[in-house]
Amino acid sequence: MDWWQAILLGIVQGLTEFLPVSSSGHLMIFKEIVGADAEGFLDFTVAVHFATVLATIVVFWSVIWNLLKGFFKFKYNDETDYVCKILVSLIPVALVGFLLKDQVDALFSGTLRQVAVGLCITAALLWVSDNAGRRFKVPVARDTRNGISFWQAFVVGLAQAFAVVPGISRSGSTISTGLLTGVRRESMAQFSFLMVLVPIIGEQSLDLLKVAVGSETFGGGVGSLPLCLGFVAAFVSGLFACKWMIAIVKKAKLMWFALYCLLVAALIFIFA
Repeated sequence: MDWWQAILLGIVQGLTEFLPVSSSGHLMIFKEIVGADAEGFLDFTVAVHFATVLATIVVFWSVIWNLLKGFFKFKYNDETDYVCKILVSLIPVALVGFLLKDQVDALFSGTLRQVAVGLCITAALLWVSDNAGRRFKVPVARDTRNGISFWQAFVVGLAQAFAVVPGISRSGSTISTGLLTGVRRESMAQFSFLMVLVPIIGEQSLDLLKVAVGSETFGGGVGSLPLCLGFVAAFVSGLFACKWMIAIVKKAKLMWFALYCLLVAALIFIFA
């Protein structure tokens, strides 16, 4: 992978991770557009995903710090309640990670037409959730502690587990599912971004441990310079996109992103 390809792919990851358009799907699309080598691409994908997790931590640092302080008071306060709901949301993705890891890794070697199908699914979720309040009268939860209940957190977690498929947006599926179950927009945006921190950090820690003990190598097919450049590009662009997406979820129509996903899917079906 050349240095300019790494920077471009890092920017793509940073901008699309927090937008409901599937960052993994766009990475696969742009990999084909710029002609990047397939060797080591999964390692590169893992690295730039970790960069956007760090961007999330920076943006939500005060929230995360307050949650940790409240949680380690060892009493059931609002912070403990919120952390417990995040942990509940992680159950589905943890099961997928432990039981189906090889199958999930294999998805990243799939075709662009599979990405297009995932984008169509994302578009359907975004359109339905954006119109649900007006057309289907989805009741909004008003008295739930922290704006989300345990069952809503679990259902949103199911959506996150489903979004391991390239083309299905993690943020799009979790936010859409949350809105469909009655979570307020402002509550769902923050919860969606925070719930991804633990699984990605956990996966990264396990991978680093395997590298440290010599059982696996990391980034061998990419090179250290492209890997570092891609990481920095994803982190910087992720800082911008995270703040932008929070504002979008609170105010804007998700339908525009649904139309974008359909357009990209259509182009793939025509030209790929």
